[in-house]
Amino acid sequence: MGLFEIDPGGLTARLALQAPVTMPDGQGGAVIGFEVLALIWARIEPRLVSLAEQAGAEMVTVTHDIWIRQRAGVESGMRFVKGGRIFAVKAVHDPDETGRYLVCRCEEEGR
Repeated sequence: MGLFEIDPGGLTARLALQAPVTMPDGQGGAVIGFEVLALIWARIEPRLVSLAEQAGAEMVTVTHDIWIRQRAGVESGMRFVKGGRIFAVKAVHDPDETGRYLVCRCEEEGR
């Protein structure tokens, strides 16, 4: 596999990396919230828009690849936030196995 040539100047989107946390709901249960781990620079690449029907309603799924500099601990279940946009991380991989960058395959929520 060849090396990916990424222009670091292309990391122009400022995103909040968030991790899920469990918080008590005050009634003996718990709710899942998110806490900000870091503000990072990234490159957002739209990938796919798919339409499906579920229970008679049309569902739209928008996927993106989000490129970031290598960072330990990034995994599926986390999310990126940019303004009002939320990108749920579904998979993470090192595109050329050099330890320089991570590509996070994400689905945009609320679309």
